[in-house]
Amino acid sequence: MTELPASVGDTARLLADQGYIADRELATTVHLALVMHRPLLLEGEPGTGKTEIAKVLAAGLNRRLVRLQCHDGMDLSAAAYEWDHARQLMAIRMAEAAGQTDRDALASDIYTRRYLQARPLLSAIDPDLPPAVLLIDELDRADEPFEAFLLELLADFQITVPEFGTMRATTKPVVILTSNRTREVHDAIRRRCLYHWVDYPDAARERAILSAKAPGVPEQLAAQVVAFVQKLRGEELFKLPGVAETIDWAQALTYLDKKELSAGDVDETLGVLLKYQDDIAKIQGAEAARIVTESKL
Repeated sequence: MTELPASVGDTARLLADQGYIADRELATTVHLALVMHRPLLLEGEPGTGKTEIAKVLAAGLNRRLVRLQCHDGMDLSAAAYEWDHARQLMAIRMAEAAGQTDRDALASDIYTRRYLQARPLLSAIDPDLPPAVLLIDELDRADEPFEAFLLELLADFQITVPEFGTMRATTKPVVILTSNRTREVHDAIRRRCLYHWVDYPDAARERAILSAKAPGVPEQLAAQVVAFVQKLRGEELFKLPGVAETIDWAQALTYLDKKELSAGDVDETLGVLLKYQDDIAKIQGAEAARIVTESKL
């Protein structure tokens, strides 16, 4: 396990070494979350790099990444822990067959660690496992009552299992929560976290990100792709392209041996950049030609 970075600059370098180019504000917030041992709530539009922060922190700090992908209807058994009922029932039958009839003794025997199946939340604080980076991804997709399950973990880095007791981390995990803000995350969660809004990068930072993630893209093409995407984000679209789409598009154009951007190239490859037909239809043709021209100025 790598030591935590000593300064904001060290944190920015740790992220950059893993290919994540952060602005000063984001690097500062990440650094504070690390040194203060506080969960970090990242909100922003899809594709702005929120999830990637957890991944690069796990790689840079040499910790295991534990990911909980949130979804509708998620409950404690999927997120934190579950008792292995089949093995418990088998143990009871074997004990009864051996003549054991003390119900209290049977109960104490089956509610032990060996029958407790750890899901992501419990795994992240398991004292018997190496330190972790816990990613609670797209919390806004989970039902609101699920957030109550997280409060003990976020405040004290522990989980109480009624039949077993309290399990707490010996080394506090780095906790990253992300939200695309399809609904508001409850204030009780926010109070326990540091917060940062992850916005789309400006042109200079997006160029740096593209250079780090797709170094094979020709320099002129990379500049024009970034300029096009930056202008495209000013359009009224159902889904604006994220940084991941910028990288995919630049690589796709490179695979097609393009050295610079043309309106025809845009029309032929917009499906890499935009993911809804209404958006593609709006941009193809004259609008694409206009944005390409402006991107080259």
